[in-house]
Amino acid sequence: MNGGDDTLAGYVAVHGRPPGFTGRDGRPYSVGVFSDDDPGPDDRYGAALLFLRWSPSNAPDGHLESDYLAFATSAAEAEAQVGRLALHEVKRILDALIASHAESNPT
Repeated sequence: MNGGDDTLAGYVAVHGRPPGFTGRDGRPYSVGVFSDDDPGPDDRYGAALLFLRWSPSNAPDGHLESDYLAFATSAAEAEAQVGRLALHEVKRILDALIASHAESNPT
């Protein structure tokens, strides 16, 4: 990637939409950042990634959430920290979540 779109926030800024990934399960996912509405007991806000899984008909049909990846004294700063993740790191997190979900929910 080039022109500043190699981070999550950079991609959104350049392209005006969240990035999409093909997960290790072969399914399409898009990703966004979410944060706590209220600070935790340490007065910090946590922020994490939310991956939406898409069906063949382009309807959401599931999601995965990462653990908190950043903490800050404001939700906006915690989200900005997560937004600085490189897209290859976001993809690595997605694939790890898919693997973990498959291990805990075998078919």
